[in-house]
Amino acid sequence: MSGIFNVIYVVAAVLLLFGAAVFVHELGHFLVARRCGMKVLEFAVGFGPKVFGWTRDGIAYSWRLIPAGGYVKLPQMVTADALEGKAGDEALPPAPAVSKILVAVAGPLMNIAFAFFLAGVLYFVGLPVAVNPPIIGHVDESSPECQLGLREGDVVAQVDGKMVRSWQDVQMFTVLARTNVVEVVTERGAARMTNHLKAKVNDIVGLKMLNLDPRDHPVIAEVQSGSPAEKAGLKEGDKFISFAGVPIVGQQQLIDLIHKRGGEPTEVVVQRDKMPITATVTPQISDPEHKVGRIGTVLTSDTTMVYRVMKPGPKPWELVADVWEKTVSTFGALAHHKQTGVGAKDLSGPVGILTMLAAWVNTDYRLALNFLVLLNVNLAILNLLPIPVLDGGHIMLAVVEKIRRRPTSPKFIEYTTTAFAVLLISFMLYVTFFDLRRFSLFKAMFKKDVQIEQADSPTKSAPAK
Repeated sequence: MSGIFNVIYVVAAVLLLFGAAVFVHELGHFLVARRCGMKVLEFAVGFGPKVFGWTRDGIAYSWRLIPAGGYVKLPQMVTADALEGKAGDEALPPAPAVSKILVAVAGPLMNIAFAFFLAGVLYFVGLPVAVNPPIIGHVDESSPECQLGLREGDVVAQVDGKMVRSWQDVQMFTVLARTNVVEVVTERGAARMTNHLKAKVNDIVGLKMLNLDPRDHPVIAEVQSGSPAEKAGLKEGDKFISFAGVPIVGQQQLIDLIHKRGGEPTEVVVQRDKMPITATVTPQISDPEHKVGRIGTVLTSDTTMVYRVMKPGPKPWELVADVWEKTVSTFGALAHHKQTGVGAKDLSGPVGILTMLAAWVNTDYRLALNFLVLLNVNLAILNLLPIPVLDGGHIMLAVVEKIRRRPTSPKFIEYTTTAFAVLLISFMLYVTFFDLRRFSLFKAMFKKDVQIEQADSPTKSAPAK
């Protein structure tokens, strides 16, 4: 029963938090439009069919089925009929260009203001910060990393000139680096070593990663139907202890061992419910020429994510500035996709965003609020892009109108806005397709062991939900 209540809690919290981000954005447009004396026909949160709504003072308020945005229908502004429907046939005087600019800017500014509000809340309640030391696990003796002197137990201190505190930092800074040869600083006791390591694109996530494995025992996140793993009796949640008699201390080590045992019955020892289980698995040969073996599992890390509550949290402007820097770095990585390998397919759409928000809600409400700060800053920046149908497009057209001193052709505006609305919907479907392909990774986020420690009592810890 507690599981059902937890699902209800997570779903309700996600809808509330994501809805709040959309609501404040549209509220900015709504309030400034009313202040400027512009006609408002509808205030909607979400797109698609109406779930419920009401009318007051001639304005239709509604909550739509798809919580992936929202709109305020303003017939005196550029509208997207593909998203919002027809604005009606009422003849209205044109709104001044300055009023249009103010209305368009108000939405992103409200998102930034909301981000500062959330950051202020986190300052008082505290913010859990990841403190997992990125300790290197198995290092293959034939690998370039081993030849450079890296060994199991070394700790990664810097990646691409940036300090790291967890494997999350290692992965993020590697992905955003504008080269596939990344400067990595490691520590072994008091000694520090600097190497330039080559990063390769990971087939599962589609992003470049260092050939460094965290020291842990890999865990099965998913067993594919009809796979050798299923036939051997391996189950979701099993923790690998040894494979072919070799103790397992990292995912890549396990993957390499499986690859080398294609078609050969192999003894595997896993831990299930704290009890050792021995089984025999025969990796299926996926590459006949090289006899590369596969057992048909999706792996996740067994390393417990440790967070220490920073109380008071970071100052609001520092937190927002940090989020802003990460967002700009991500856009920079997209702009230099040939160097970074980061493309549109690596972005998350509504499915990915809602799933990640749900994972953070399920972990700790403060981490969910921190993600919401990131989401609001992202919404502000994205909406200010000079693309018709977005707020930046409204601003661009209003500026052109102000310079030309006459309105732009209504037909041109209608066709351009509708075309970009269709492109926007297509793009959302595109990134959603890749979100669904990454579903197993999102699923693993919910099963990750997390430990929250209080800063004033680091020896005591409280497990997350």
